Amino acid sequence: MSELLLHYEKVNPTTWVYLSSLLIIGLYFKFNRFWSVRNLDIVLLILFAPGLVLVHLGQQDQLTARSLSEKLETAVTVSNSEPGLVAVPSLTSAGNNSSPETSVSALEQQQEVTDRLVDAEHLQRLGFIWLMVIGGLFLLRLLLDPTMVRRPLLESNLSLGGLTFLGLSMFVFLIANVMIAGHVPGEGTSPARSGILSGEQLLADPTGGLHQGPGYSLLENVPSVPIMPWRADDIPQLNPVDYRFSRLLVILSHLAIVLGMVAIGYWHFENIKTGIGAATLYLILPYTAQMGGRVDHAFPAAMLIWAIVFYRRPLISGTILGFSACIYYPLFLLPLWMSFYAQRGLLRFLSGVGTSLAVLVLLLFFSTSTEQQFVADLRRMFGLMMPRMDDLQGIWMLGWDPAFRLPVMTAFFALAATLALWPAQKNLGTLMSCSAAILVATRFWNGNGGGLYMGWYLPLILVTVFRPNLEDRVAITVLEQGWSRNRRSSITTE
Repeated sequence: MSELLLHYEKVNPTTWVYLSSLLIIGLYFKFNRFWSVRNLDIVLLILFAPGLVLVHLGQQDQLTARSLSEKLETAVTVSNSEPGLVAVPSLTSAGNNSSPETSVSALEQQQEVTDRLVDAEHLQRLGFIWLMVIGGLFLLRLLLDPTMVRRPLLESNLSLGGLTFLGLSMFVFLIANVMIAGHVPGEGTSPARSGILSGEQLLADPTGGLHQGPGYSLLENVPSVPIMPWRADDIPQLNPVDYRFSRLLVILSHLAIVLGMVAIGYWHFENIKTGIGAATLYLILPYTAQMGGRVDHAFPAAMLIWAIVFYRRPLISGTILGFSACIYYPLFLLPLWMSFYAQRGLLRFLSGVGTSLAVLVLLLFFSTSTEQQFVADLRRMFGLMMPRMDDLQGIWMLGWDPAFRLPVMTAFFALAATLALWPAQKNLGTLMSCSAAILVATRFWNGNGGGLYMGWYLPLILVTVFRPNLEDRVAITVLEQGWSRNRRSSITTE
């Protein structure tokens, strides 16, 4: 990108939070209707950003502190073997020729590293708690959405042409950040360049590639693209990663999300400016700039948004929704969607879901070498395992007792079952808002840093925020007759 734009550099995450927040307020905040639900939604969307920044800064400080600790331990080991060759002595003065002053210096360095690790965990804990609180407020907002019948048209403060230009520009910059991710200007493989690449890789996937909970192994094997700037020269080099397929998948996924939101505005809201406004807001949000390289965020989000686009075609919608189950959690959307199609289209919807799940299982079968591995991956795909209590990520690693995940999971299962029964008359609006609510609720018990997986529900939240009144979009009125009805009609005509 620096070849096209002179001295172009990625924007610091904290700086982009300030800039994007002001831009979002200027574009979408309705100053003439200050006390409106739209303004509340905009404020809540902006309030996600501080939590993301706190978590990101905590992860950076944690990686830096760990690298300093490794350097100190290495220096101590060398000092014990050959005290005259290094400046950093052993942390214990016994058995070496180092002076008391240098031993005290080593102890002070070790204490400094420990303090930095504690501060880093504190930052991450605050960030995840912040994300949980804002997520809880949005969950309440989404559950109340079906009761909000009066929905005046509140378009953005910019013209259609301006929104389109801004959205295209933001998408170009997103593509540029994805394409240059993992590359450092200059030739050679100096330790500094290795440290930069390694730090970006670790921040792109904080789990380090270790996935023990529910999930789809083929998707987990695709590395996330490290689009965040990182400057830590002390982290040891990781194995080289080929990001070509990841870049292609991430770019296509974000393109599908943007086009899907525009299509929803054009076809279902009958207002293309609303769809373009929602898509542009998605590209401006700090989450997209910070987590836009996560394949496991963008790909399922694209599937979910296009399942909404094709809701009038139950077979296609079910097929797409089934493919989104590669992250396991959209399986809990099935009761809600089955309730929506109960009056018409249920058989076609279930046929589509079953087809896509069968394809995922076959891909899993041909990609595993042993029967035991296939069974283990199949169990993880459908979540057929006991909830784990160790090796957790996110808030469950930073102070919350993992035992409390069990009642939280129970409450989540009850919520998913309740939304299959309430509201009794489901329309497109309730389908979008309740689907987003279920995915937001997964953040509270997800053991792999659930608060960060915002991409699964952000597009659904945005189309819910911008949607008009859709009470007339129920399955029995917008869907064509099913297979059996068509067959009986053809027999009658004969």
